[in-house]
Amino acid sequence: MPPLSLQLALLVGAVVGLGLFLVVRELVPASPRLDDALDRLRTQRVRVVPTEGRRSLQSRVGEGLARRSGRLPFVTVPTRELAILRVQPSEFLGEKALLALIGLAFPPVATIIFRWLGLGVPLLVPAGASLVLGLVFFLLPDAGVRTKAARAREEFARAVGAYLELVALERRAGSGPTQALARASSVAESWPFVRIRQELMRAQLAGTAPWTSLAELSEELGVPALEETADIVRLAGEDGGSVYEALRARGRGLRTELLAAEQSRANATTQSLGVPVAALGLVFSLLLFTPAALEIL
Repeated sequence: MPPLSLQLALLVGAVVGLGLFLVVRELVPASPRLDDALDRLRTQRVRVVPTEGRRSLQSRVGEGLARRSGRLPFVTVPTRELAILRVQPSEFLGEKALLALIGLAFPPVATIIFRWLGLGVPLLVPAGASLVLGLVFFLLPDAGVRTKAARAREEFARAVGAYLELVALERRAGSGPTQALARASSVAESWPFVRIRQELMRAQLAGTAPWTSLAELSEELGVPALEETADIVRLAGEDGGSVYEALRARGRGLRTELLAAEQSRANATTQSLGVPVAALGLVFSLLLFTPAALEIL
């Protein structure tokens, strides 16, 4: 059986590794879950409300924090980001709270283990580290949600570009504004088209104008291109020719904007790749010239 010092050292390594794993898991984009991807592709999305016994600890903590979020000025909920990701605020707040508790508890646990190993650690060090790690872990979900929401908005904007073309074709074929919006949304089964189709169905059941519902959805998700589509159809009336040209022009403009954004990101990525290459070249040069320099000295 290994000695006690080796066991404690292994325990310290395991705790440190767990903390690093949690940090890396929040920073690195995760692969989408298969059930969530299939859920997005369905034509109808059924929301299952968990019962009291099936609710997870994260949901219960998030619900309690959500009820008190109005009285806690440091707790903010990114409503638009969660709306486009279809994440409940309670789940988001619960994840923030649990991660903050992990960050707060990690330094005291490590300090206790260090004291078992005979390494004296001042009390101010774990206290300050707990506050810093608790704050960092509390803010990690915000960065992850913003990154995922930005990718989802870009995907939604691409779908709106295709939706513009489909609405234009429907209008040129003689369909009315409401009929053109509905038929164009039923062509594809991707999650942006499903969201548009569900919103149009909700507007039909509520007896409101479809462009009004699309404008509300655009405001909720933060996708201005969808509101522009609704405005073009609403203002065009029955003039099919002008509607067709206006929608096609807006579709071309949207594709140009998305292409320019992709080119900017590609250029930034290309420039960032030069830094590690330069660092590798510097290290290689040092490896070559260091023996000669030492020989000269």
